[in-house]
Amino acid sequence: MLTRRLLLSSIASIACIKAIAAPLKPAQTGLRGTIDISGYGVAPDKAGDQSKALNRLFREAAEKRLPVFLPAGEYHLSGLSLPDNLWLSGVPGQTRLIHAGGGSFISGETLTKLTLSDLVLDGGGRALGDDVQGLLNLRGVADLTIDNCTIAGASKHCIHAERCGGRITGNSVSQAAFSGIYAVESARLAITANTVFDCGNGGILVHRWEAGEDGTMVSGNRVFKIAAKDGGTGENGNGINIFRAWNVMVTDNHVSDCAFSAIRANAATNVQISNNQCLRSGETAIYSEFGFQGAIVSSNLVDGAANGILIVNFDDGGRLATVSGNIVRNLHIDGPYVHDGAGFGFGIAAEADTVISGNVIENAPKWGLVLGWGPYMRGIVATGNLVRSAGSGCAVTVVEGAGTALIANNLFQDVKDGAILGYRWNDKATGDLLAGGSAAFAHLTLTGNRLA
Repeated sequence: MLTRRLLLSSIASIACIKAIAAPLKPAQTGLRGTIDISGYGVAPDKAGDQSKALNRLFREAAEKRLPVFLPAGEYHLSGLSLPDNLWLSGVPGQTRLIHAGGGSFISGETLTKLTLSDLVLDGGGRALGDDVQGLLNLRGVADLTIDNCTIAGASKHCIHAERCGGRITGNSVSQAAFSGIYAVESARLAITANTVFDCGNGGILVHRWEAGEDGTMVSGNRVFKIAAKDGGTGENGNGINIFRAWNVMVTDNHVSDCAFSAIRANAATNVQISNNQCLRSGETAIYSEFGFQGAIVSSNLVDGAANGILIVNFDDGGRLATVSGNIVRNLHIDGPYVHDGAGFGFGIAAEADTVISGNVIENAPKWGLVLGWGPYMRGIVATGNLVRSAGSGCAVTVVEGAGTALIANNLFQDVKDGAILGYRWNDKATGDLLAGGSAAFAHLTLTGNRLA
């Protein structure tokens, strides 16, 4: 017997079967609440350049405060200008925006908010215009989010973010002729959990035109295979490079196989470099150099480099640091250029107002510790360090005019030429001061050190 309940149940079942069997309309392939793209002439894998249609779609979506979801497929475009308040997403690894050629690819300027997520941006190595610095070229974005995107094949930088705040998180960035991520004049930007690799001149760069407050956090990134195709003596070839930016944190990153430094901070006051893995660096693994005041370098692991950790350039105002709890090992004397100073093959060096404590240095062919350079030394404390398997345990300057150094409670093992030696620049000027003779140098205090 056909009852009312059975009839209604049958009708509902038929409706469900039809809904499942019916093909989805283009608008239904998006996320709930996104704009319907079907009326804009935008479609995946459509032949030709879709720039005009995409520009119109993005502009109207932003005006309506609706997100844009692009289904999986390829979209060829160039000269795209992103509007304010755009929220653009796709299918991770499947929604591919491909550079069709021309002066620029995707840009955005003077925006309050911009969100890009789950997209592939493919530059294909195509040339960018003279006034364009990056495949994704952004300026003045107050609240920027770039999340879970793949960005590759830039003829300049992959991401150029100038005067931006917000976050660049969880992206894969590669095959940039210049650098993977170039952030300049940032305002409390977070660059976190990205994978940056196979770039021509740099990995992650945090720069300013003039020295000043920046506050960028560079944390949890994996950076590797960074070349220095434009050469130089350190301006290129760095995994993470901080230049003139103050109050920056570089923490918990894994950096390997860089032509120069894993982490290089130049004129970076109040920089914190902590808990990083730095493997197989071509030059100095960790640098704090030139015109800085304040650096914390702690709990890093350096394995394989020409030099380990350098806190230098007191002659140019570089001063005030702590270097503690680091492991530095397996150094070599061959660098990427001919050095006109101390050369290569030493573990930790510092010049002014610096405490070096609790570090382990192993396999340093030249020197384990280097304190001062010529007359440039002031207020150095080296205490509680272990140096083993080194050419010399500690080289300390005995040039006239050098300031004070306290060398205390360090242990030296298997140091070929001695534990603590006085140097005049590169020339050895004393025997092992641990065995006596330090009294001749009023600026040095040695106590509690041991040669095993």
